[in-house]
Formats: sequence, C-alpha cells, structure tokens
Amino acid sequence: MTDDSNGESTFEFVERKTDESSASGDIVKTDSFSSLSSSTSLLMPISISASTGNLLSNVAPPSALPSFISNSGTTLSENLIQIKQEPSKSVLNAPAKLSQQENQEATTIPIVTPPQQNVQNSPQTESPLQDLGTIGGGLFSWVKETVANSNVLSKVAEKAKNSVNTMITTLDPQMREFIYSGGDVEIIVASDKDVKISSVRQAFQTVFGKATVTGVAVESSNIAAQPVGFAAGVKGAETKINSARNIPSIPKDIPIVAVENFLLEVGEDKWFDLGVVLLDDPKRNVKFHTFTQMTPVPTEMVTMAQKATPADYPSESGLAVTIDSLIANDLRVSHNEWHHVITGVAKRDIILLAAQSLAGIYKNAIDPV
Repeated sequence: MTDDSNGESTFEFVERKTDESSASGDIVKTDSFSSLSSSTSLLMPISISASTGNLLSNVAPPSALPSFISNSGTTLSENLIQIKQEPSKSVLNAPAKLSQQENQEATTIPIVTPPQQNVQNSPQTESPLQDLGTIGGGLFSWVKETVANSNVLSKVAEKAKNSVNTMITTLDPQMREFIYSGGDVEIIVASDKDVKISSVRQAFQTVFGKATVTGVAVESSNIAAQPVGFAAGVKGAETKINSARNIPSIPKDIPIVAVENFLLEVGEDKWFDLGVVLLDDPKRNVKFHTFTQMTPVPTEMVTMAQKATPADYPSESGLAVTIDSLIANDLRVSHNEWHHVITGVAKRDIILLAAQSLAGIYKNAIDPV
C-alpha cells in the first residue's frame, strides 16, 4: 500500500501464478488484477473460472423489443384486457442460459382476439358514445316538442319578417301600403290629404298587423274653416263621416275615421292647436274618439284670424281663416310643417300617436283579450 500525492491510499495486487496438479490434469489458474483506486468503487469477483471464457459470455443475448403495435383488427381495449389476463414474464428473472428464441417468447406479449359471441343471445353493452347519442336524441326531441308547443319558431320567424319589412319601409316608405295591406280590417279615412291617410294607415297596421286603409275626398261646407272648441271639433269630424257615408261606392257598414283640427283657448289669450280622431263603426255599433297633443299657437295669429273673419260668419262654429295658412305664411313653410318648426314634432307624428291609441281601443272592443 502506497500513499499518492493527493492523499488517497492505493492497494496494488501483485500478479501471482500458482501451479497446481490434479489427477485429471494440470489446470492453471491465473488471477490478474490491476491496480484499483478506492474512489472508483468498482468490485470484481475474486475467483472466476477460466473455463467460462470472457466475462460477457455469461450475459444472455439481447432479446427482441416487445411490439406495442396492435393488429388492424384488434382494438386497444382488447389488448389491455389481454395484458391484464396474461402478464408477461420478467426478463430479469429469466435464467441466464435461455436461448434467444426463448427470451423473445418470454418478452413478447401475445395478442389474442377474443371469440365473438352470439349477438342475439348475449346482451350488448352500450358504449359511452351510444349513451351520449341516446341522451342527445332525447334532448333534441324534447326541444323539438317544446318549440312546437310554445310556437317559438313562429315568433322568431315573425320577428325576422318584421325586421325585414321595417328595413324595406325605411328605405321606401311607400312600400308600407303594399306590405301591410290586407287582412280582415278595412278602414276608410274621410280625407284626401296624405298626412291624415298615411298616419291612420300606419296606426291600424301597427295594431292589427295588416289593414287596408284608403282615403276619400269629402265636402266640408257645413262646418267652419277653423273650428274653435271641443264641440266644434267633434262636430266637424262627424260631418265629414256623414259626407263619406253619402258616397255610393262606399259600403254603409264600413268603419270610417275622420281627423279634424281645431283651436282651444286655455286661460286668457292662451291658444292651442289640437285635433280629434273619430271612428264610427255602424256594423258593430261602436264609436270612439281620441285627441292629439296640443301645440301652442301665437296669440297674434289668432287675432289675425279673428279679424279676417266676416261679421256675418257664424262665430259659434269657428273662424273663416285657418291657423295653418296664417302660421305657414308667416314662417314661409308648408301648412303641414309649422308644427315641426315650432315644437320639433311633425303633424303626421302627432296624428299617428292619437290614431294608434284609437286603433288599440277599437281592437280591444271588437276582439277583447
């Protein structure tokens, strides 16, 4: 034993030859060891038979790697079942002297396809996909029945149709008359002015879905040009309806709507313009009327209309000059636009709201909820 410079101890074995004689012959044993360092921790067997040859000769030949690729006709689940049923032999526990063929048989996992059972006699186990399909089918069937019973699809289709119709009528307002005309409701407007006919038509088509609304020209010589007061306004609307009934081409029992604007004095020298929307249906023996919102009128305009009215003009019916013409001439606009100039709301929209309220009242009367 010698000490190296780095402080480690080294053991050195000297080669020794021993000659031994036996009855069967001379066998020479040679123990050859090289110098080993204690830091390497390599242990070798002290006595090894020379007849065994090289040290690697006792190691079994490498066996073939197991194949994990299943056949095309064998599923992964069948392979797992077969592996569980027939566990493979451990390669480490195999004898050292097994041949290469035996090692390959020990490490190779046999794949055996189980025999097919009779489908008719044996009960089939439903797979998770089949269960999911059954649940999905039941869910879709329930949704289908629910939709059919609650009329959801019809409501969705109706909303889509209304959206398309709204887009068309927005781009071309004249298409409203063709899209929403028809149905069981037919209304006659006792006027030939588009501002009154179009507003009444839109109101009834909005409430009833579809309605046929047309206008006719009527004579209004029996009423004042500018009615004043509620009574004069309602009387003027009734006069227009009676004039429309006298037209031979109009059925006697058809509903007729009349719109009449009049002046109303609220307090001292405070005048407002508003209108009455009157509906008469002799077939159902109903008559309803509503009033529009009030629009303030300058007092000087009313004074001008009073001065322009002749003395022999029946003052109880109203004035001889309309407020529309006076204000329109002063503002230099159309007689149907001065409401929008003063208040920001068009005359058509004012009539539309009142006519829509009238249509709702009429619908509830003839078809109660």
